[in-house]
Amino acid sequence: MIIRKLFKFENVHIVRGCSTVRCRSSLHGHSYKIELLFESNFLDNAQMVYDFGLMKQNMKAFIDCFDHAVTIWDKDDENYIRDMKKYSDRWIQLPVSPSAEQFSRVIFVMIDRILKLTKTVNGEREVKLNSIIVHETDTGYAQCFAQDAYSENMGIIDLETIIFSDTIKNDWSDTELWEKIKRGESFINPLSV
Repeated sequence: MIIRKLFKFENVHIVRGCSTVRCRSSLHGHSYKIELLFESNFLDNAQMVYDFGLMKQNMKAFIDCFDHAVTIWDKDDENYIRDMKKYSDRWIQLPVSPSAEQFSRVIFVMIDRILKLTKTVNGEREVKLNSIIVHETDTGYAQCFAQDAYSENMGIIDLETIIFSDTIKNDWSDTELWEKIKRGESFINPLSV
């Protein structure tokens, strides 16, 4: 069975190297819709694959990181990177260009890591991330599966190279959350949310 949870955020970026002149040469934003699709052949104690309320913990925190932020490719011009960090409190630096395709891969890797580090307490079994869908516009989206997220052909997404601004980290209930995830520390789902 597959379940789906939808999240939304507003984000701004430049997609260097694309065919569309406006997109590659001008800072522009989108109202993103992010779909997380989880699957399992089992149901938990409440006869659910995974309680949607549990997704409002660390998963939602990381998707919210992108809200009202500028996303920067670490291979962009160093002056542009410096200015974006100087003039925006909320920024995220990625090892890949912030296209819808790469957003879906980055979010997949992040959510997959969180899911694998999370200890469940309500009978959830063999829950895995099926895919991530990133709607950049009403008419266009990218869908990422595990083979895409970890594809060397599409560029390695090393969690160590994803950098969040201090303002974003300070919004988390635990400012060390990203460091804990990178170190592989476990999280225990709460009994109640």
